[in-house]
Amino acid sequence: MHFHYALVDDLITKEEFEQRVEKKINECGDLVDEPTAAMMVVGELGREHVKIKGLCAKSSLFSFFGKIIDKTEPREFDRADGEKGWVATILLGDETGTTRLVLWDQKAGAVLDVAEGEMLEVIGRHPGKSTKEIYALALRKASCEIQCEMRKNSTGHGSLSNEPVDLDVILVARGEPRTYTKKDGSSGEMVDAIIGDDEGTARMVAWAPELLLSVSPGAALHITGAKLNQRDEGRSYSLDDKSTVTPTDQSIAIPFTPLNAVGDQGIYTVRGRVKLVQQPRSFTTRNGTPSWVRNVTISDGKDDQKIVLWGENALVPLAAGDAVEVYHATAKPGRFGDIELAVGRGSALLVPEETAQPVPVVFSGTIIPGQGCIFIDNGKDRYLIEGSFPEGTEVHVSGILAGSRILPDSVQPEEISAETVLAHIRQFREQQDS
Repeated sequence: MHFHYALVDDLITKEEFEQRVEKKINECGDLVDEPTAAMMVVGELGREHVKIKGLCAKSSLFSFFGKIIDKTEPREFDRADGEKGWVATILLGDETGTTRLVLWDQKAGAVLDVAEGEMLEVIGRHPGKSTKEIYALALRKASCEIQCEMRKNSTGHGSLSNEPVDLDVILVARGEPRTYTKKDGSSGEMVDAIIGDDEGTARMVAWAPELLLSVSPGAALHITGAKLNQRDEGRSYSLDDKSTVTPTDQSIAIPFTPLNAVGDQGIYTVRGRVKLVQQPRSFTTRNGTPSWVRNVTISDGKDDQKIVLWGENALVPLAAGDAVEVYHATAKPGRFGDIELAVGRGSALLVPEETAQPVPVVFSGTIIPGQGCIFIDNGKDRYLIEGSFPEGTEVHVSGILAGSRILPDSVQPEEISAETVLAHIRQFREQQDS
């Protein structure tokens, strides 16, 4: 009874709680035991158990059931004040997801009395603002049944192990090298990437950038020495100078989630065709740098899904009807009760139908607006282009041509001569006569 009282000790006294539990048992004609009656009282007071998926809510206290997937042995450590402490971790799962349960000091010894596959009932809280793990306040074995598909495997997924693992993956996307500051004050470079295998997608950070800069997106890779980052949302790995990356000829298929199966939490990889697309909107980030955001709706013919593109992803030229693939996007509830998939750093947006090899291009034409997009047209060829240009202006563009899209490096106004106007008129008449 003390276990369940911890959930409502800020609402009623212990004596009143015990009286309510006893009353509940009598009302049910002794058909429920004390723990069940205590849970019923807790529920009546508005403190019900949640699924692991619901642990991201802004609550000071949670109660939930979980199946033990993995655990660590208690580990001794030195506190800042010189005292000794103990810590252990249990990976718990249910049909909605997994969470890391951290047990400190005396509670750490509880891992010696539980085994993988057993069920636990837990009362816990988040550490500070983090929602990636739960600190245990109380726990006990439970007799309920939980359907949990998560299993430990060779990629480290579903495991608390810190041992490096080997991966066979596809390189979905790769960013440009970025500079960071090391603990000793010196600088280094790192590269972000998105990888995928038959389990889904994962984020990858290479602290030795040359490992990924030598391969192109779309390549199948065998990776050794990848370290699983336990605290990141979704799967996440890191590579260092002890890791290796080798191209292979393996056939690897990344699974896509149907749009009607996207929930309001978690990481998803989806595809569809652009149904609605808005123009990118610029804004200034908290650190003062410029960025962009863009709203897009995709459809698979039956269901729609709202996508929010951030940063450089918002500048990818898109038009209604384009086939797109979204990798490793984060789901969240929208402002109007719908579900949005956020595509920013750690995600990727691809346009698979643009298969042509990118080539340098110099092009002059007239700016023509489309539905949520802009075209540049010279009367013969038309390409998608990003930017903010008045309708009908003539511009001279140099950049990269990828399929039907121009990614401009520079855009200059084009002076319109009388000869150019006459040439356009002649071309228009020829098209009308043919």
